[in-house]
Amino acid sequence: MTTFLKPGRMLIGLLALPQLTMAALPQSQPPTRGEGSNLMQTMQNYAFDGFSLLGLIICAVIFSGVAWHAFGTYHEIQLGKKKWGDLGATAAVGVAILGVAIFLVTKATNIL
Repeated sequence: MTTFLKPGRMLIGLLALPQLTMAALPQSQPPTRGEGSNLMQTMQNYAFDGFSLLGLIICAVIFSGVAWHAFGTYHEIQLGKKKWGDLGATAAVGVAILGVAIFLVTKATNIL
């Protein structure tokens, strides 16, 4: 008879499992603007952090889109469909779009 599936050992293992998973979890951090004096202010501070994160995600998506388009333009240069000036124009417009996006996200977080 194998000792692998004895019910007593399995029960002890299952009872010890929650203690192992809850071992050293970090405490939740307060929002960047502080906890506030009441619940409403604390929730507003958490919302500020959430919208700041959303702004960073938007900028990352814009950066990825510009990079994707630049890679596509480079591929078309290799095929002979476009010129190197098209890649330069893509880079210039992409930097401008990304700069405007960063500027708008920064202004939006100041409004919050």
